[in-house]
Amino acid sequence: MEDFIKSAAEGLKNKVMSDFKDVKQEREKHAETIVRNHVLFSMGAGAIPVPVADVLAVSASQLDMIRQLCKVYDIDFSETQGKAIVSALTASTLARIGAASLGKLIPVVGTFVSGVANAIMAGASTYALGQVFKSHFDTGGTILDFDPDRLKKLYKEQFEKGKKVADELRKQQQAKQKAEEAAAPPTDSELVPDAPPVAATPPKDANDADIITRLKELGELKANGIITEEEFEKMKKRLLK
Repeated sequence: MEDFIKSAAEGLKNKVMSDFKDVKQEREKHAETIVRNHVLFSMGAGAIPVPVADVLAVSASQLDMIRQLCKVYDIDFSETQGKAIVSALTASTLARIGAASLGKLIPVVGTFVSGVANAIMAGASTYALGQVFKSHFDTGGTILDFDPDRLKKLYKEQFEKGKKVADELRKQQQAKQKAEEAAAPPTDSELVPDAPPVAATPPKDANDADIITRLKELGELKANGIITEEEFEKMKKRLLK
């Protein structure tokens, strides 16, 4: 009888542990999906061609991510506390995004270059913030006992990882877009034979300094892996024309 009770207790314990593991894995999967979706949204917000509007949109995305993560972990959400945490952890990153936004005032190339750089930083910041909250909630923490000073180091570590994650997501989105464009039927304009190429007009002397500066910016983006060789060549040709 005693052996039977022990066996039943052990079986019940194993079942409870198995159920708990399944719940934890499902919660982890749900949380990762929320973080990924908000990283993509933040990247789109960071690329908004309007200074200041991009920073506000990224902050709103990050606050919404925290709200949804609280639901997943069954934790009460406090908007006031959430805003304070976002501000404490991401202040320096959002300041960099805001500074880079000024580059969007430069026509065409400035908008694109600043947009790409801001998209990567915005995505990395949101990824880092999401990972910090997941780690805090996994250890039984709540939004009310969140200590930004203690978790700043983890945020910085995850931010560096987030830059790679954001860049990979950007490339995936580009590949998906190219695949969709290739699968789409040709339009009437695409069926018309190409017109003879028009020679590019050399840049005016007054614009030489700006063009050289923009070319250097493009070169740095390519060197850092933010844009591909193909994108670099396209933007360079567009700039010289």
